[in-house]
Amino acid sequence: MIQYAIDFILVSGLVIGMTAMMGVFANGAGQFIFRGKKQSESVSRSLSIQSGWNKIKRD
Repeated sequence: MIQYAIDFILVSGLVIGMTAMMGVFANGAGQFIFRGKKQSESVSRSLSIQSGWNKIKRD
């Protein structure tokens, strides 16, 4: 019975882990394939908004 519990825990951990990793890989592949020509649009927009701001000095 203990062997069954150990097998069950191992298999369930692998299934949950593989499912989580598939989501991460699918998200990365989707962003890589479908990002198009506007991949740096938000970065360039943010830099253009912040271009006249004063720098903050940290101690």
